[in-house]
Formats: sequence, C-alpha cells, structure tokens
Amino acid sequence: MNGVLIIDKPAGLTSHDVVNRVRRIIHERSVGHLGTLDPMATGLLPLVLGSFTRLAQFYTHAEKTYEGTIRFGFATDTYDAEGEATGERKEVCLDREQVESMAALFRGAIEQMPPPFSAKKVHGVPAYKLARKRKEVVLQPVQVEVKEFEIVSVDGDRACFRARVASGTYMRSVAHDMGIRLGCGAHLEQLRRTAVAEFTLEDAVSLDQLMGSASTSIESLFVHPRKLLPQLPSVTADDANAARIRSGRPVNLPELSRARQVKVFYSQSELIAIATRVAGTLFHAKLVLCGEQISVAK
Repeated sequence: MNGVLIIDKPAGLTSHDVVNRVRRIIHERSVGHLGTLDPMATGLLPLVLGSFTRLAQFYTHAEKTYEGTIRFGFATDTYDAEGEATGERKEVCLDREQVESMAALFRGAIEQMPPPFSAKKVHGVPAYKLARKRKEVVLQPVQVEVKEFEIVSVDGDRACFRARVASGTYMRSVAHDMGIRLGCGAHLEQLRRTAVAEFTLEDAVSLDQLMGSASTSIESLFVHPRKLLPQLPSVTADDANAARIRSGRPVNLPELSRARQVKVFYSQSELIAIATRVAGTLFHAKLVLCGEQISVAK
C-alpha cells in the first residue's frame, strides 16, 4: 500500500505512537512520518506508506505552520505545559503592544537553543533521555528561521500566536526565550500544527476516521499523488517509457522548461518515479517507485 496519509494527531500520543497505530490499522509495516510532533501538540502529521517512504528525503527541510498559546509567569524544564515549573510563579497581565514588540525580535534568522527535552543528540544520545535521568544536557545553539510570527490575541497571562517556520525551529524555545526577555518566565501551553510543506489540515483525517474506514476505501483517504511535491513538474510516461523507468533505464521525456527534476506518472494517479535530467530531454530516474518493488538508481 503506497501513498501519503495525513493524520490529525491528538494530544497525548507521540509521533511514533501514531505510526504504530496506523501500521496496525492498515496492515502495512512500512510507515514513516515527515516531522515529529511533541506528545502535547496536536495537528498535522504526514505519514508516508509503502514505497512512498522513499519520498521522505524531499521533505527534510519542509517548512511548518503552527498555531499556539504561550503562557507567561513561569518557565518549565520542558519549555511546555507538560514540564515542571523551574521557578516561582509570577502574576502577569500582558500588554499586547509589549508582546508584539517582543515577537518582532524572533522573526527572521535567529540563533536558538534547543530544549533539553528534545531529540537533539548529545554524544550520540537523544537529549531527552539524559534530561529524564536528570543528567546535565549541554546543547549548542543553532540558527533557525522564523518566517512569520504573529500575535493573534493577548488575554491576561496568555498570548495566542500563528507562526511559519523553517525546519528545525522549536516553538517551545521561542516561548521560553520570550519569557526570559520579559523577565517573568514563559512556556508553550498549547501547540497545533496546521501545515507541513504542501499539506494542510484539509487533507487530514483522525485516527478514529481511519479505523472506521473499510479496508477497501482506505486509499481514498490518501493525498492524491498529483498534489505531492508541487515544485516539481509532472510528466506522464507511455507504456514503453514506463517500462524503461521501472527497469532503471534512462528515457526521453517531454521538454518541461529545462526542469532539473520531474515527477513521472503512469496514468493519472500512479507516481512511478522522480527523474533527474541528464541532458536535453534525457532523464534518469533518481527514485523508482514500482508497486511493491522499490529501486533507487545509482
């Protein structure tokens, strides 16, 4: 079973929990996700199934969009609502203008310290494993990009926001750092992911919806292959070229404005390859998706 399935993740499950549940529901062992969501967070979790797990390489740097709430007055050790308070709680009544001015400092390319409870590696060990054992976690700041960061509303000690960020950005760290700058502490109280790359919540289904679908109709919940990787032009191969592509041989494809890579379809909905231009109209498949058989061209 090959495809992309968008799950609206509920709170309380890890991304790996969702992957395991989907494996059991659809009886497909080969399932992966395109970007971890913290257990507390909800929202869009794209899954790649079967041979389409090979497409994950094209989403490594995908941007993401979030909506959430930052609570001011105290920080936590996890930088979110699931952690323990790390200082005394302070009574805070936020001024919207002040919060918006602060948010402006976090737009663009910024240097950010990842949370100690994160998947960042410390000498090959995920930081969260060390943090859970109360061991010292020494992480290095990294450069990330916050492309949009809008304060939607302010009420008492809480600020609701929308953000669009580059891959690797932690909104937990943004919340934590805003609390430091305001001198009152802060943490991420709620987070919902609303988009990853070309995928939005309009494409998403719940785990309950997936469980309630008959096995024969599960594929109808998949994102249509023509919607995948919209930055790559699409070309439809005839029988002869499809056979060559499936066997890993180069083929001549229609001219597509000198595109370096293209998506190759056989019929309207069967994505069979991602091909790279060799010269002129000659393309060689970088990635071949052949039903149950998968081969990657050297």
